[in-house]
Amino acid sequence: MKFLSRVFFAPLARLVFRPRIIGRRNVPKSGGVLLASNHLAFIDSVVITLVARRSVSFMAKAEYFTRPGFRGWLSRSFFSGVGAVPVERGAGAAAQEALDAGLEILEAGDAFSIYPEGTRSRDGRLYRGRTGVAWLALTAGVPVVPVALIGTDRLQPEGGSGIRWARVTVEFGEPMDLRGFGPASSGRARREATDAVMEQIARMTGQEVAGVYNEPPPATVRERVGRWFGRERR
Repeated sequence: MKFLSRVFFAPLARLVFRPRIIGRRNVPKSGGVLLASNHLAFIDSVVITLVARRSVSFMAKAEYFTRPGFRGWLSRSFFSGVGAVPVERGAGAAAQEALDAGLEILEAGDAFSIYPEGTRSRDGRLYRGRTGVAWLALTAGVPVVPVALIGTDRLQPEGGSGIRWARVTVEFGEPMDLRGFGPASSGRARREATDAVMEQIARMTGQEVAGVYNEPPPATVRERVGRWFGRERR
């Protein structure tokens, strides 16, 4: 299914995205590898897997696989075909389940992509990376390929509907071996390794570095109040 989807969708992607692809050979043809990218638009994961030299799995909301009817079938077929893995998103146990699913993919010798920022940037800045990227790479013993996406926010603007015609750039950096930072069990090793990955992504994208974590807009008054008091305690 993945092969057929790539055969069909990859040429279509090149027509729609008109991608400028740099460093494609930096993605190993085989073996486990973690792709760590900046995040500008929902479509980023689809762009990465369709322009990479091999299928790259990524996490997608479970709702895309459970919708009823014909549109639901189309959604399931598309996301399954391009390598998406359903996951319940959220903090705590749900976040760990997502990491565990990614670890299973890496240990099986496949490629997996992750956004260290956690959620897409709404102002174009590059936010601080969360250490799950280092935990995955160090636990699985795989290299990290930093990825720079430029222009996908024009391809799918924030708040817009559908896909626009836009030129995008996808750059795959040289693989990074994070083992020199220490074991996955070390919080310091995970932090320093993650910062190194984010520094490389920043060099490649040229984005302004925010220096703080990227948090999605609070959905409820309770979340707003909780975050306000959380900032007061820091």
